Amino acid sequence: MGLAEKYPERYTVEHWKTWEGDWELIEGVPYAMASPRPINQVIVSRLAKLLGNLLEECEICHVAVELDWYISPNTVVRPDLLVFCGEIPERLEKKPNLIIEVVSPESKLRDEGLKFELYQWLGVKYYVLVYPDERYVKVFELTDAGYREKRDRLFVFEGCERELPFEEVFR
Repeated sequence: MGLAEKYPERYTVEHWKTWEGDWELIEGVPYAMASPRPINQVIVSRLAKLLGNLLEECEICHVAVELDWYISPNTVVRPDLLVFCGEIPERLEKKPNLIIEVVSPESKLRDEGLKFELYQWLGVKYYVLVYPDERYVKVFELTDAGYREKRDRLFVFEGCERELPFEEVFR
């Protein structure tokens, strides 16, 4: 065990608020956010437009890009894209219905591992991983046994059911 592992420092959201740059804080551990690649930003923009159009009639559900989700006093994350339903809050503290992460080589381990487990544990109904380089999407739905890969693209958001054609973002 290295010295840093032997003496781990933990931080709170109050500390996080004072930091420069882009950071996520998970259980008191800071994670620097890499500057997004242009392809990732293009994909996020296309996804936001697609979801916004599809959910327009679902007046209760909202799409947000890079919105901080305040989970606890020592955890705040900033997914690439999320959908939440209900009133628009001052800051997002309730669990989103859907989280989408656009995976890059720098974020792959965190997106597929740490965040996968975190969102599953917190009960986020849908988790989507988008791989721009491979032009591939993995969709997970929460079941009693945890996340299971979902083959169809049908999503239900508080009474609003929509088919999400993710492949359109790779045009």
